[in-house]
Amino acid sequence: MDDAELREIVEGVECETGDRFFFSLTKHLASALSCEYAFVSEILADRLRFRTRAVWGRGNFIDNFEIPLDGTPCEAVLNGKSSHYPERIRQLFPTDTALKDWRVESYCGVPLLDSAGTVVGHLAILSERPMLDGARGLSTMKIFAARARAELERLRSEDALRRANEALLRSEERFRDLFDEAPIAYVHEALDSRFIEANRTAMRILGLKPEEVAGMTGSSLVPDTPDAQRLLSEWLDSMARGSSATKSTVLELRRKDDGKSVWIECWSRPAPDGSYTRTMFIDVTDRVRVEREKARLEVQNTYLIEEIKETHNFEEIVGQSRALAEVIEKVKLVAKTDSSILILGETGTGKELIARAIHSNSDRRNRPLVKVNCAALPTGLIESELFGHEKGAFTGATNLRIGRFELADGGTIFLDEIGEMPRDLQVKLLRVLQERAFERVGGSKLIRVDVRVIAATNRDLLRAISEGTFRQDLYYRLNVFPLQLPPLRERREDIPALVHYFVRRFGLKIGRKVTRIQRETMERLVGYRWPGNVRELENVIERAVILSRGIELEVTPYVLAQTTNAGAIPTVEENSPKVRSPDSIDQVERTHILEVLTRTSWRIEGRQGAAALLNLNPSTLRSRMKKLGIHRSTQAAS
Repeated sequence: MDDAELREIVEGVECETGDRFFFSLTKHLASALSCEYAFVSEILADRLRFRTRAVWGRGNFIDNFEIPLDGTPCEAVLNGKSSHYPERIRQLFPTDTALKDWRVESYCGVPLLDSAGTVVGHLAILSERPMLDGARGLSTMKIFAARARAELERLRSEDALRRANEALLRSEERFRDLFDEAPIAYVHEALDSRFIEANRTAMRILGLKPEEVAGMTGSSLVPDTPDAQRLLSEWLDSMARGSSATKSTVLELRRKDDGKSVWIECWSRPAPDGSYTRTMFIDVTDRVRVEREKARLEVQNTYLIEEIKETHNFEEIVGQSRALAEVIEKVKLVAKTDSSILILGETGTGKELIARAIHSNSDRRNRPLVKVNCAALPTGLIESELFGHEKGAFTGATNLRIGRFELADGGTIFLDEIGEMPRDLQVKLLRVLQERAFERVGGSKLIRVDVRVIAATNRDLLRAISEGTFRQDLYYRLNVFPLQLPPLRERREDIPALVHYFVRRFGLKIGRKVTRIQRETMERLVGYRWPGNVRELENVIERAVILSRGIELEVTPYVLAQTTNAGAIPTVEENSPKVRSPDSIDQVERTHILEVLTRTSWRIEGRQGAAALLNLNPSTLRSRMKKLGIHRSTQAAS
């Protein structure tokens, strides 16, 4: 090789680095050695394949390629030996497709060796003509092999460093993403408790904007209440002792943006170098509120249970008559059992009250008493109400519904107006009573329940059985222990106690202080037949308390029909024609004032005057009389 050829290669590559060096080297090698092809390669990690870094062929750069060593003239070179095949190269390596595609005839190659003597790649030239002076090509390539090897190692080092830096950046990004997007709130606090940084979850919980984090302290968000400050002090003490890393504390805070309360459960751990503290917390506001609501409802439930016991316990049922005492005695006997009970009696006799008394004195008293009014439910919905339905059981059944029997599991179900239940549904009710199991409408799963059944009716069920509207087998299943409630007319001695009870009750409710009941009024109440029983008496007393203007209960003839003969008890038919229903409040008031004026012989003023009895100022009474058109001649007209 002459100096001109060597100078051409040196000048072509001396200022180049990286891939530009390899491209320039292959181009100038091919030119100086009069070859059509030249390339530089690096061996891959498996040492079974090599990849070119630059390829010059027939006056142009060719795309890099990657091929296996086996079956190529490069195999020996990449095993550490320089090789020269002066001619017939394609016949020597028939499986090498690149030789065939390029139509080359000869080959020279030298390995690139590192300082330890390990092959890292090779330089090769190929020609379409025989290359008889191989020593010339090998010597030239050996001159540049060390430079090519150094450049290859430098590029590999740069690639490794770049990949390491990229991996580090990705790792930092992942850790930053984990910090920022973590579902747990993180706050880094300086030694003086001021925030250094906070992730998005922490800012969302605390109501902070990114620009508000720096300089914020957690203690400034704690409300100034004794309990909150005490918990904060305990938390800071645990941080000082180092126990806050393992033991959490629930603190109440006020959000920075809207001041609303938020509760957090927090832990704290110092950084390894002690320069800051890492505080982690989660939002437990919903949990705290649920626990508080649960506690409130438990207290409320206890109160309601006690109230029900006090209101509906049979020991509180008003009355001391022999008929009522017999009923109460039977209730005492049956309450502790699980026997089915059929309560019979007229409307308004207190069947539901007795049912509640039975339940509240049974072993099931801490479980629900579920009431079903069979007469109030539409016929098509009774089955669904009693037994529930599956989603899609019928049109409109968009969700699963739990029936009353399922709700009453472990407790008592009260079937009021049982005589109104459709006959086809009586069969299913009978099955529940017999098997203690049922299926929801549209379902096939058998649901077992433990329910005590109390039924009530004001109908004659034996007559209904004879008419075919009530099943005889269901009647006997319900009628295990019958309770016949006496009507109010059969326990008249209880009426005075009931009257006083209702007067006190409605006086408190309405805000009227009624403390006196005239003997004439009480006799009128006791003498009435009360076809509506206790419920009718309750309504009459409520109306009377509303109309009473003083401390005396006033029951006018228009509220009750008066008895016709002394000591005689008129029938409902006898009373009905004499009862006049007022058309308006003014008419009721006019009639009441007329009655009082008649009683006082139209005297308005004075201690025994109408104004005093009506608890009105005389001028107010005169004004009302004028408005209502009341004057002395009215007495004759009425």
